[in-house]
Amino acid sequence: MRWLLAAALIAASTAGCSQGKHPEASMKAADEAVSVPEAPAAPPGSGGGSQEQAKADLGVLLAYEHRVRIRLAGDKIAARAKAVQDACTGGKFGPCVVLGMNQSGGDDPSASLQVRTVPNGVEPLIALAGQGEQIADRGIQAEDLAVAVRDNSMRQDRLRREHARLLEFQERRDLKMADVLTLSQRIAEIESQLQAAEQEAAQQQRRISTQLINFDFATTATQESTSEIGQAVREFGGIVASVIAFLIRAAAVLLPLGLVGGIGLWLLLKLWRARRRRKAAG
Repeated sequence: MRWLLAAALIAASTAGCSQGKHPEASMKAADEAVSVPEAPAAPPGSGGGSQEQAKADLGVLLAYEHRVRIRLAGDKIAARAKAVQDACTGGKFGPCVVLGMNQSGGDDPSASLQVRTVPNGVEPLIALAGQGEQIADRGIQAEDLAVAVRDNSMRQDRLRREHARLLEFQERRDLKMADVLTLSQRIAEIESQLQAAEQEAAQQQRRISTQLINFDFATTATQESTSEIGQAVREFGGIVASVIAFLIRAAAVLLPLGLVGGIGLWLLLKLWRARRRRKAAG
C-alpha cells in the first residue's frame, strides 16, 4: 500500500509539472510563429506572375494579330517565304497552319504569307523570316473578345434551357397535332441556333489560344528605287506611243467636227453677206 501510495503521488506531481510547463512551451511556439516574417511576393516579371494570370486579373480575352514587313534581296524572297511556310506546315515551332500565300516575280518580286500558330511559335517564326535581314516594319494589335465570349456563353445557356423545356413539353400526351408541329419547328430552330453559337465559341477560342501573323516580304529600298528607274525607262517607249495614239484618236474625233463646223460657219457668212446686199439694194 505504501508503495502504491508513493507511486500515485509521484504520478500526480509529474502530471502537474507537465501541465505547468506546457503553457510556457505553447506561448514560446506562438511567439516564434508570430515573429517569422512573411515570404516576399513574386515580382511581376518572375515566373510566378505569368502573362495569363495578368490577363485573368484584367478580365480580358485577347486575340492577337501580328504584322511583319521584311526587306531583303529580290532573289531571296521566294526561298525565305518557302522556309517560313515549311516551318509552319511542318510544326517546327509548334502547331501552325498556313492560311494564305501570294508570290510575284519579275523585276519587283514580293511575297506575302499568313499563318496562325500557338503563342510560343510567334517569335521563332518571325526570327526565321527576318534572319539576317531588315525588319522594316512590325506591329501588333489585339482584340478583346471577353464581352463576345460572355454574350455567346449566355446565349448558349439560354438556348439549352429553352431546348430542354420544349423537349419536356413535347412529351405531353394531350398535345394537338398543330402544337406538335409548332414545337418540332421551334426545337429545330433552337438546335440550329445552338449549333451556330457553339461554332462561334470554337472560333473565338481558336482566336484566343492562337495568334495570327501576316508576313510581307519586299525588296530593299535601294533595289526598289533601281527597279522603279528601270521600269520607268522600259515604259518610256510605251508612254510615247500612248501619247501619239491619244493625239491620233483626238484628231480623228475633232476632224469631222471641224469640217462640219467650218461648213456651218461658211453658210452663215454667206447668208449674212446676201442679207447685207439685199439691204443695200433696197
